[in-house]
Amino acid sequence: MSCSRRSQPDFPLTVALGRPDCSLDWNALKGGKFPTLFSYFLVSLRTGNRRLKYISLAVLVVQNASLILSIRYVRTLPGERFFATTAVVMAELLKGATCLLLIFLQKQGSVRQFALFLYDAVVVQYVDTLKLAVPSLIYTLQNNLQYVAISNLPAATFQVTYQLKILTTAVFSVLMLRKSLSRLQWVSLLLLFAGVAIVQVEQGQAGGGSSPGAAQQSYAVGLVAVVVSCLSSGFAGVYFEKILKGSSASVWLRNVQLGIFGTLLGLLGMCWAEGAAVAAQGFFHGYSPLVWGVILNQAFGGLLVAVVVKYADNILKGFATSLSIVASTVASMYLFGFRLHPPFALGAGLVIGAVYMYSLPKAGPPLGPRQEPTALLPLGKEPSEPGYPPKLACKEKGS
Repeated sequence: MSCSRRSQPDFPLTVALGRPDCSLDWNALKGGKFPTLFSYFLVSLRTGNRRLKYISLAVLVVQNASLILSIRYVRTLPGERFFATTAVVMAELLKGATCLLLIFLQKQGSVRQFALFLYDAVVVQYVDTLKLAVPSLIYTLQNNLQYVAISNLPAATFQVTYQLKILTTAVFSVLMLRKSLSRLQWVSLLLLFAGVAIVQVEQGQAGGGSSPGAAQQSYAVGLVAVVVSCLSSGFAGVYFEKILKGSSASVWLRNVQLGIFGTLLGLLGMCWAEGAAVAAQGFFHGYSPLVWGVILNQAFGGLLVAVVVKYADNILKGFATSLSIVASTVASMYLFGFRLHPPFALGAGLVIGAVYMYSLPKAGPPLGPRQEPTALLPLGKEPSEPGYPPKLACKEKGS
């Protein structure tokens, strides 16, 4: 028997599933014989989400690996070094300007609406804006510390060690947000710590694996910088989630507010750390096309990830992080003469496995036999519990 659009209210869904002949039992699907999440999974397979997920995976891997490799490359080139503090400021300026442009386009090019919106969001709601001063300060510190760490550590070592931010974020989530972690997640955190420790012992015995011809480096300075960066990253992320829970502001507005403080704090940090040298040699001293490429990657890469991450679940993001570690290690062997020893491979393997394990969803209670989804979380809105799949708002039929 054929099926028409009038007799089948879910006809677009049947086409999306590749079953326009209506051979799929819709009553069984709606009655609960198929799990609700599974029905949504079937839909996503046929509506192009699978392709978006693959694109998201590629973008996340390329951005994670290329940023670290490019910073390492420009910081180990012979000759005059650029000032890392100026690069942080430029990245904040470009990111803020891009977000302002996107907000302007959202207001359909109306200067009046654009100005009134910013005045209301930034000035009138100044309390909400001031809340972002603390995470902005920490993020600015973190960005500067990343330059210090990557300048003194091999890219592969930094990439592996930097995954400690998962551990710090989990600890701060438990302490500040009273979140609970599954046994699998606690085991993965122990494996993560063990893997990083093995890598550090191996690299310490190997003298840090400095690149041939690179400027003088200090493995201890790089290690301290990456550990402090992980601590600041974990605290800032959890603090940001805590103070902005339930906020409806767009990611572009939040980046503008963060950029205001980030630029000001970055300039203060530049004056404090390298003010005399910048005044003597110039703000753009040592800049080259490669340096500009790093700054653009840091500024626009983060925004691109913020857009793409809407289509990536926690498992995909964990898998992307694991692939970026592998990509950074392989690229370091060819670009910087990095030597892969068995202890490093073991430690990196533990970290890769731990990252993937931590991203796995918790085992939740089975869905009821007669539950039907009424609303999905908006795109880009993730549940507060790390490792959980997106939650569905459900109601009993007939209620």
